[in-house]
Amino acid sequence: MAIFKGSGVAAVTPFKGGKVDFERYGGLLDWFVEAGSDAIISCGTTGEVSTLTQAEQIETIRFAVERVAGRVPLIAGAGNNETAVAVSNSELAQKAGADALLVVTPYYNKASRRGLIEHFGTVAASTDLPVILYSVASRTGVNIAPDVCEELAEIPNIAGIKEASGDISQIAEIARVTRGKGFDIWSGNDDMIVPLMSLGGVGVISTVANIIPKETHDMCAAWFDGDFAKARDLQLWMNPLVNAVFMEVNPIPIKAALHLMGKVLYEYRLPMCPMEDGNFEKLRTLMEGYGLILP
Repeated sequence: MAIFKGSGVAAVTPFKGGKVDFERYGGLLDWFVEAGSDAIISCGTTGEVSTLTQAEQIETIRFAVERVAGRVPLIAGAGNNETAVAVSNSELAQKAGADALLVVTPYYNKASRRGLIEHFGTVAASTDLPVILYSVASRTGVNIAPDVCEELAEIPNIAGIKEASGDISQIAEIARVTRGKGFDIWSGNDDMIVPLMSLGGVGVISTVANIIPKETHDMCAAWFDGDFAKARDLQLWMNPLVNAVFMEVNPIPIKAALHLMGKVLYEYRLPMCPMEDGNFEKLRTLMEGYGLILP
């Protein structure tokens, strides 16, 4: 059974004065749940986890667990480029009450096929929680190939993959070789949610859902209800927004968008920084057109 079906929000981490802004974070989490989101992901890429200390990361996950309070699954980002740290993150996230883990490929190290299998296998063995693999070679330099997924799918608590390769042929092959093994696929690309669900995917771990949580949920729900035309139309409707929130490296634009909506401060941790002025104005204009902010 899938950890969740539908739209999981890869939540941003608001900052205030250089520290995690738990007041605004709590407000975001409540809004996401009330808008119908099917899961929350705390401390993933969009949550600027690579700029958090481990203590901050676990404190943020623990806060999210308590705020969400079982209303939807809370999935904790636990990956690291050092296997021992990923294991420690996973153990601490489990103690903090997370329902599942999201574990990215070990970035920078560029692990071999065998290294990937041993890395993920070691992390999975350290926890009782379901583990979602996270493949995003554009950021990590390492792809999780279909044959690696096929082997990892044999590990009972490896539950599936957030697939952000952007390669629909690869996604189709992953779906083929893992079919019937209890291995779920979530889109990691907001512009490919409906195409991925057409191959048997169970939803999305979404960046754009930070600003349109209801519509992202509704698109997935329409698909699973058999209203494929509505799902398609919502996918096409949101794609200009998707392009806008990726015009600079994630999570810079999505946090700027939330700032324009009055939901977070316009604050990052280096090396993340505010948008280029021209791009910020393009984002503002687009969001005005979508009715997300007032002109």
